[in-house]
Amino acid sequence: MNLIVNKEYFSENVVRLDIEAPLIAKSRKAGHFVIVRVDENGERIPLTIAGSDLEKGTITLVVQKIGVSSTKLCALNAGDYVADVVGPLGKATHIEKFGTVVCACGGVGTAPMLPIAEAMKKAGNKVITVLAARTKDLIILEEQMRKVSDEVVIMTDDGSYGTKGLVTNGVEGIINREKVDLCVTIGPAIMMKFVSLLTKKYEVPTVASLNTIMVDGTGMCGACRVSIGGETKFVCVDGPEFDAHQVNFDEMMMRMGAYREQEQAAFAKYKESIK
Repeated sequence: MNLIVNKEYFSENVVRLDIEAPLIAKSRKAGHFVIVRVDENGERIPLTIAGSDLEKGTITLVVQKIGVSSTKLCALNAGDYVADVVGPLGKATHIEKFGTVVCACGGVGTAPMLPIAEAMKKAGNKVITVLAARTKDLIILEEQMRKVSDEVVIMTDDGSYGTKGLVTNGVEGIINREKVDLCVTIGPAIMMKFVSLLTKKYEVPTVASLNTIMVDGTGMCGACRVSIGGETKFVCVDGPEFDAHQVNFDEMMMRMGAYREQEQAAFAKYKESIK
C-alpha cells in the first residue's frame, strides 16, 4: 500500500498526486515510469514519473481521467492509499550535452517532460520547451518548465494563450531561426507522429516517449510491442523512448485502439455503479 501525501488539480480532468514510494524516489531517473494498481481488483496502468522528493520519499504522478482506472485514481485524495506502485521501470533518458534541445510536449505530456528538460539543462544544453494544448486551461506546469528552460514557447489550438497553432508550428519556428541538435517529444501519439515527420524533414534527431498499452511492464506479456525500424520492440523494457523517425506510429495507434469498445463498455458500467 502506498500513501497519497498530496493532491492538486491542474484542471477538471488532470490531477497531480504525490505518493509515498521512498525506494523509487531514490533510484528514479528522467524517463522512468511506474505501474500503478489502484486497488486489489484494479488493472495495472503505466504512468511516467514527473518528479520526486528524496526528503519526503515521494514521487509525483500526473494523471488524466480517461478510463475506469485513471478515473478511480483521480478520485482518491490525500490520506488515501493505492494498492501498489512498481518501479522505476523502463530505460532512463539518455542525457548528455547535445547543444540546443527542443522539448515538444502536448497536454499531460508536459509532466514526464519536466525531469527530462531539467536533466538536459543540468548537462549544459540550451533547452527550448514548446508547451501545446487545445486551450489555455490545459497548459500545465508552465512555471516549473520556465525554471528549467532557456525559453518556453506556448501554443494553443484556439489561440487563448501564447500563439495560436499546433505544437509543430512552434517547433518549426524554432528550427527555422536556429540550429536544433535534438528534439524530444512527449504527448498524444498523433502529435508525436507529426512532430517526427516535421523534424525528419529538417534532419533533426528526435526522441519520442511512447505511451502504449501495458500489462506487466517487464516484457513478458507483449501488450506494448511496437515496430521500430521494422523490428519488434517492447516499450516497457526497450523504451519508453525510441528514435522517433524509426517508430511506426500508425501501427502503434491502431494497437492502442484495440480495446476501445471494451474500455467504453467498462467505463459505462463504472459510471452506472457510482450513481
